[in-house]
Amino acid sequence: MGLNLEQKKAVVAEVSEQLAKAQTVVLVEYRGTQVGDLTHLRSKARGAGVYFRVLKNTLARRAIAGTPFAGLSEKMQGPLAYGISSDPIAAAKILHEFAKENEHFVIRGGAMANLVMTSKDIANLARMPSREQLLAKLAGTMQAPISRFVRTLNEVPGKFVRTLAAIRDQKSA
Repeated sequence: MGLNLEQKKAVVAEVSEQLAKAQTVVLVEYRGTQVGDLTHLRSKARGAGVYFRVLKNTLARRAIAGTPFAGLSEKMQGPLAYGISSDPIAAAKILHEFAKENEHFVIRGGAMANLVMTSKDIANLARMPSREQLLAKLAGTMQAPISRFVRTLNEVPGKFVRTLAAIRDQKSA
């Protein structure tokens, strides 16, 4: 049973709301993928903050019209599911990992604001470290000179104490 006009408007409004706060949209063809696998993917995506939805292309075209993702309309052919994420890497990472495990699940393309991407670009985006990993590397890089400086400052009194201990051992012997 199809959707009536009000339901279609509600779906377009829901997807438009997700697109308004999105940084990445990934298109995947799911033909031949088992329902249980898609259910598992939905729960993983939800946990990572990715909005994942199977959607008619006509409704998706209406939702992306007038957004920075409007260039995706040329790639919307066949049965597609849409991964929408406010994290620039999360949708690509989740869907790319799932596509590696399922041969019928194929990434068709995607977009970042005003940039249409191929499936190869999405794969490259998925290989990038996450925001948390990049922040951890930055913190480690910023902390390294400070910790070296503290160790150097600590070495001066340590060397003095070791020298006194050596003198004490020399006099006692």
